[in-house]
Amino acid sequence: MKKLTLVVFDGVQALDVAGPLDVFSEANLLLPAKDHYQITLVGERPDSVMCSSGMEFRVHVDYPNFHADSDLLLVAGGPRVPEYRPDPAFMDWLNDRARGAAKFGAVCNGVFLLGHAGLLTGREVTTHWDHAERLARQFPELNVRPDKIFVRDGNLFTCGGVTAGIDLCLALVAEDWGHELAIKVAKRLIVYIRREGGQSQYSPYLAVGPNEDSLVAKVLKYVTDHISDALTIEEIADAVGVSRRTFSRAFAKHANVTPSVFVEQVRIDFARKLLEETDVPLKTVAFRCGFSNATQMRMIFSRQLNTTPKTYRDGFRAERT
Repeated sequence: MKKLTLVVFDGVQALDVAGPLDVFSEANLLLPAKDHYQITLVGERPDSVMCSSGMEFRVHVDYPNFHADSDLLLVAGGPRVPEYRPDPAFMDWLNDRARGAAKFGAVCNGVFLLGHAGLLTGREVTTHWDHAERLARQFPELNVRPDKIFVRDGNLFTCGGVTAGIDLCLALVAEDWGHELAIKVAKRLIVYIRREGGQSQYSPYLAVGPNEDSLVAKVLKYVTDHISDALTIEEIADAVGVSRRTFSRAFAKHANVTPSVFVEQVRIDFARKLLEETDVPLKTVAFRCGFSNATQMRMIFSRQLNTTPKTYRDGFRAERT
């Protein structure tokens, strides 16, 4: 029996709790009873916590009344965590329980609470890409790796935003019981066992929202419709009705990235889809995505995702078999 402690609080992100719970619960269905994860939800207060979405989770115990050691202790995150100033007694308890655990860590920006508890000095960590700069600024003694999906530093485990908690917990299951069991859990949840690359592959600036008249949305539509063309910044500016002189500045203001980087990312996202869903040669993938050749695609793929097109395709196919 492995004792798992998940620390939650009012304002927690529901998926930061439900994702890990589902991974370990699915693992329990595949493990003999003697090897099950025994999961305890520990709250900042007794009875229940209210998630940021309005969902309510019942907790098993509040932290002042929980003194057991854990094989694994994880702290969930939530939208208010970077601004949160936790009760010192809560942080003293977290410091004590984490140091007594065989492994400990955080989902998403729950890493801020580990920082407040004095548990991260000199450690390598990651968090949601949107909070990484603030984490590094607030805790300058850390080595923050903003583009990693999850990071292990000894017995400390941290991960990127929201669904990256599932990636982290799958890795923990693999470490406990082997890669084969983790693959079975991933298949039951219909997720990758481990996604290649870093958080940048999820293209946060491609989530343009419902406003189809926004500059970013117009550029995305034009680039997608002309993905195989050798696009120029001047051509895109003309297509979306913005003066060439102001286009780059205006676009970067709304997308937080330059037009050329944005176009690169759209090409990479399209290449990923072709690699996942087809068997066409790499040079054909490169041509369809607007790269000058397969070598250029491989270079950009490696720079942005820290993997190669061939490795990406092979890894995706391995997960499906």
